[in-house]
Amino acid sequence: MVKSLEQVHEELNVWGFPHHPWEFTLGNTHIVLNPKTLVMTWIVMLLVILFTVSATRNMNMKRPGKLQLMVEEIFQFLRGLVYENMDPKKGAGLMSLIFTLFIFLLFSNLWGLVPTMMSPTADVNTTAGMAIMVFFLVQFMGIRYKGAGHFKHFLEPFPFFLPLTIVEELAKPVTLAFRLYGNIYGGEVLIAVLLGLLGLNTFIFGGFIPSVVWLAFSIFVGFIQAFIFTMLTIAYISQVVKEHEH
Repeated sequence: MVKSLEQVHEELNVWGFPHHPWEFTLGNTHIVLNPKTLVMTWIVMLLVILFTVSATRNMNMKRPGKLQLMVEEIFQFLRGLVYENMDPKKGAGLMSLIFTLFIFLLFSNLWGLVPTMMSPTADVNTTAGMAIMVFFLVQFMGIRYKGAGHFKHFLEPFPFFLPLTIVEELAKPVTLAFRLYGNIYGGEVLIAVLLGLLGLNTFIFGGFIPSVVWLAFSIFVGFIQAFIFTMLTIAYISQVVKEHEH
């Protein structure tokens, strides 16, 4: 029997997460929280900490372990991207943020492939929050290196282009957020649809692996989306830094 998307989500909700978000009012502000997203985000953060601590706890320069080699390769790859796009002296201070951003996004994107779990990045509130963080980081870097001159580009080449420039600037975090959210959420919905068509009893642990091909593709998408978000963050920062260098 073909099951609806709601029925599949209900069967996968073995942890008993509330079906409706938590809502409360703080002063004049109405706040809405998704409990499942909050729990999954904290789990991913814990996994990132465990991974990085395990990889660097017993570092050995002569005989590095597999996890240490993995972390070093990721760090060197990201450092190469940063140094290619901006002055190494300026980029060095961003490496901790860039590395943490990539690792967190990667773990978040892949966590939804674990049976009964969900990717925090499958919630638009998570991706929007990260995109807004990147937006303000870019503005901070621009002001840091150019002061008030950072806002000069809003009036170039002519003042009447100001509305278009503002729209272009605001479109950056919007596209960052929805590109990541759309790809990860779409993948999870497709998996749920396949489970509804084929039945949960045909899959491992009630089913999160409809096929080896789809699992491999989902892992690939998770890596690519983490890379794209991180690469665009580097590109946006390098734009304001390079303008200062010229």
